[in-house]
Amino acid sequence: MLSQKLQAEVAKAAHKHYQFKAEEVEVEPTRELSHGDLTTNVALKIASKWGVPVRQAAETITDELKQSRLVNTICSRMEIAGPGFINFWIKPTVFLKQLPELIKSQKRNIYKGQKVLVEFSSPNIAKPMHVGHIRSTIIGAALANIYQALGANVYRLNHLGDWGTQFGKLIAAYKRWGKREQVKKAPIEEMLKLYVKFHEEMKTEPELETEGQREFLKLEQGNRQNKALWNWFKHESLMEFEVLYKRLGVKFSHVTGESYYEPMLKGVVAELLRRKFATKNSDGSVVVHLEAESLPPCLVQKSDGGSLYATRDLAAIRYRVKKFKPNKILYVVGNEQALHFDQVFSIAKLAGYASSTELRHIKYGLILGEDKQKLATREGRIIPLADVLNKAHELAYKIVQNKNPSLPSKVKERIAEAVGVGSVKYNDLSQNRHTDITFNWQKMLELEGNSAPYLQYTYVRLKSVLKKAGGKRHPVMSVKSLASVGEQDLIVLRTLMRYPEFLRRAAEDCGPHLLAAYLYELANQVNIFYHVAPVIKAESTLRIFRLSLISIAAEVIKEGLNILGITTVEQM
Repeated sequence: MLSQKLQAEVAKAAHKHYQFKAEEVEVEPTRELSHGDLTTNVALKIASKWGVPVRQAAETITDELKQSRLVNTICSRMEIAGPGFINFWIKPTVFLKQLPELIKSQKRNIYKGQKVLVEFSSPNIAKPMHVGHIRSTIIGAALANIYQALGANVYRLNHLGDWGTQFGKLIAAYKRWGKREQVKKAPIEEMLKLYVKFHEEMKTEPELETEGQREFLKLEQGNRQNKALWNWFKHESLMEFEVLYKRLGVKFSHVTGESYYEPMLKGVVAELLRRKFATKNSDGSVVVHLEAESLPPCLVQKSDGGSLYATRDLAAIRYRVKKFKPNKILYVVGNEQALHFDQVFSIAKLAGYASSTELRHIKYGLILGEDKQKLATREGRIIPLADVLNKAHELAYKIVQNKNPSLPSKVKERIAEAVGVGSVKYNDLSQNRHTDITFNWQKMLELEGNSAPYLQYTYVRLKSVLKKAGGKRHPVMSVKSLASVGEQDLIVLRTLMRYPEFLRRAAEDCGPHLLAAYLYELANQVNIFYHVAPVIKAESTLRIFRLSLISIAAEVIKEGLNILGITTVEQM
């Protein structure tokens, strides 16, 4: 990537004059093309570290870069801007030579040879997947795709919530009130009713809490009846989950629950005690003190010998690192679990479970309704995920019906599913994952503005132009003919060449919104180009160039949307 080549040159200059380390230097895309193609804030960092005037540092670096053969080969100009940024303009001839390589994934293998594990979705069995699961599922799938697009060997993990006291409560509830015929008829619905009833009854019978704990302990100890019930509940849940994952286009390489690590838990606790990282209390509970990391103590074993989320996550880390030898493990879980992961990661590092593996909690905010309250029904219940997808499909179908009523019903249904589900996904992925997101159905499904339908429609429009021109991929215009292109041609060319850079940034920041923002900007520039630059009627040489731009723009939009998990359509 051009940014990496320039970054190496900037790092040399910064080290020569200011003993700056290479890892402290960054070169990334500018926010706006009017500020150049790439930029670095190295002068600001130098000024902060050494007390040198920012302008002086920037001038020293640019003077050194002017002596670089590589910089002179690829850059048409450099400028010091704002408080001390150094901006670079890349020569159009350099971009033009690289344009045919743009959508060849092997040319951007910056994570080649690396293994990345992404844990995401992770619903609880015996409960329906609801709207609260959608962020982890969508963000996790997109991040896995982004890393894969950059050459990483990616493992997609679904760490099911299938272990813990709640399953003791469900088993106790089933033994008290459950009827096998009713559960067979509507498994998830009946299991949820039993679980809710158990909690309602606990208000008048507090001793039920102990009963639930006792049933879970029996499950942990291998009680045959409890194990059979638990396996049944899990089987029914997975069947329902798979229907939703298919609609979302999400696949996993490994689906294992917390229970998978149950045989390893005693070994983890024993090891922590033996190596004096953990302390056993007088009541039999085991705790790891984390004062050195400024964290509260972490309980890893209950007084009755039962396990906790922390114990199971530690066992999972130890197992995964040993089995996969990953460079990174990403946990796509909500903000509310921040303390839990801080504690677990600290213990894992302390115990040497992940000494050479980066453990990262990919946090995200809540989902809100249009009233800015947590998205739920009027009765306060969490909305099932299937209901959200069904509503999106229904609204998208109306749009397709109004826009193209003559299409066959099956085609309209297929387009509506792609547009509806795509709208739900893009509404999430186009926003910074740290923020709460709002479900605004009208905005999500607009054909104009920052929405999935807008990007999908742009793709349809570009394919239509190519079809009129014969439908073939067109060769790129020769470098010698660049003089005949217009300003908007160059803007589209420069925007296209930012694609690999934004993919890289999306991976580094674990921010799919950066890729979504890029695709939206590309769609905007291509639509302006569509209106101001004649394509079919342009003179021969220019026509070839513009058709090539449109062809590659269509491929980039398609690939970028697919990476985000959004399907393109050929007509709308």
